[in-house]
Amino acid sequence: MNVNIHESWKFYLQSEFDKPYFDSLANFVIEEYSKHECFPPDNQIFNAFEHCHFHDVKVVIIGQDPYHDLGQAHGLCFSVNDDIKHPPSLKNIFKEIEQDVGVPYPKSGNLSRWANQGVLLLNATLTVRAHLAGSHQGKGWETFTDTVIKTISDNKKNVVFMLWGSYAKQKIKLIDAKKHYVLQSGHPSPLSANRGLWFGNKHFSKTNFLLEQVFEKPVNW
Repeated sequence: MNVNIHESWKFYLQSEFDKPYFDSLANFVIEEYSKHECFPPDNQIFNAFEHCHFHDVKVVIIGQDPYHDLGQAHGLCFSVNDDIKHPPSLKNIFKEIEQDVGVPYPKSGNLSRWANQGVLLLNATLTVRAHLAGSHQGKGWETFTDTVIKTISDNKKNVVFMLWGSYAKQKIKLIDAKKHYVLQSGHPSPLSANRGLWFGNKHFSKTNFLLEQVFEKPVNW
């Protein structure tokens, strides 16, 4: 597995790559990619860390699994490549942004533009077998990404963590809420959104308000 992770992260995460669990995780991923179609492409597994450097992180959005259909996943949670149909959760994210901060619904579902502004778009599991949601869960990715969340919490301050849905909310135990901001709501999936647990959370305007309070540049959503 090609761990192409930006230099700014290596200082904090290099020790993880040397641990036995990561070695067995890497072997699992290599074998899966050699025998099955998997997503994202292997050179994009660590895309979130390439687009958003450690010292730039000011917002963290936590997803669960990469998209598992052809052409969708490219290493950023909730994001799809240009010219790919927007999945339901992403549609609801864009609808909430439109209602909340007035940004018109975009043509592209590629969220690299957020990542490049310091938004870490982190899935708890960084790979998946095609058409099999959750197929790479419990293999070690969660240990790695939990370490990433805790590392950000321990070594930075005033980061806004967006926790959407019950799975993401479990990550609150890794975050020091005395030095960071935590926003929680239902998941943007239709199941949750249609039950009134997503729309109106105003997480995007709230995030920018919090960033401005600590003299950080707001995110252009």
